[in-house]
Amino acid sequence: MKIQDLDLGDRPLFLAPMEDVTDPSFRHLCKRFGADMMFTEFVNSDGLIRDAESCQRKLNILENERPIGIQLYGHIIESMVEACKIATEAKPDVIDINFGCPVKKIANRGAGSGMLKDTPKLVEMTRQIVNATHIPVTVKTRLGWDNESKQIVELAERLQDVGIKALTIHGRTRTQLYKGEADWSLIGEVKANARMHIPIIGNGDIDNPEKAVEHFNRYGVDGIMIGRATYGSPWIFKEIKHYMHHGERMQPLTVEQKVSIAKEHLLKSIEFKGERRGILELRRHLTCYFKGLPNFKEIRLKLVTTDCPHKLDGLLSLVAQRYAGFVQDENINPSPWV
Repeated sequence: MKIQDLDLGDRPLFLAPMEDVTDPSFRHLCKRFGADMMFTEFVNSDGLIRDAESCQRKLNILENERPIGIQLYGHIIESMVEACKIATEAKPDVIDINFGCPVKKIANRGAGSGMLKDTPKLVEMTRQIVNATHIPVTVKTRLGWDNESKQIVELAERLQDVGIKALTIHGRTRTQLYKGEADWSLIGEVKANARMHIPIIGNGDIDNPEKAVEHFNRYGVDGIMIGRATYGSPWIFKEIKHYMHHGERMQPLTVEQKVSIAKEHLLKSIEFKGERRGILELRRHLTCYFKGLPNFKEIRLKLVTTDCPHKLDGLLSLVAQRYAGFVQDENINPSPWV
């Protein structure tokens, strides 16, 4: 699969852009575990052109993260074009436009998936952004605003016509939010459309290796993007690739192995953000690493209230000791894992 001249190989796996999730420390882990391409947290175009520190910080990308994209969102064409020019200076491999975020405070003011209610404006915004940068422009969107306006087949053609180089489609409408099951049938219809020649990336509900392979085979997508299933499981990319290559699942991680990854995440978060902010913003991740552990409530509370990195490290070591050898599938004996 290629995005213009960017060759991502066969059946690449993408880390979805997620606010407060896909920061540099989490991207570091996802890259190590096999993500073929990643995206920053999405960037508010209005904040970026106002030079807001929080928005500028999201443009900081490292060479070892490549290929990587910067995703922008907003509802004012002029602001999005200006933000695109600023993002271009950060030299990402791709600039992605967010037409898919369903969060109320974003969509209700016409940004994210809110743009799906004004297709002419959406297409014109895309055209102007494409013309404002030499970097490949991609789009991430949904099937439509609601069940009565699933316009993605026609919209995909129009977006391709104004110059985007790849399209990611989440298999839900905006009104669905994240409820119910993602409908990939229209994603497959876009991919099967003889007019389409840009890569089509599917997104929605891919949370295990079998489902990833089945969706590649059934719907013919060029790539798969994974979002919520990466919470507490940045190794999901490695699991999927192992299944693709060997036809069987890799050994599940023991708690000790997950603790080692959580400690690495802690160190990277502090390295990139400083001790206080690094620990505070890591809390949303920490307990996700240990979902499903029995009698975990007391330790969980300490993990999300401890401010000292040394105490956190000690708590994580305690988790490893208390649940030594524990795996979710107790019929599989843990083995050394790299």
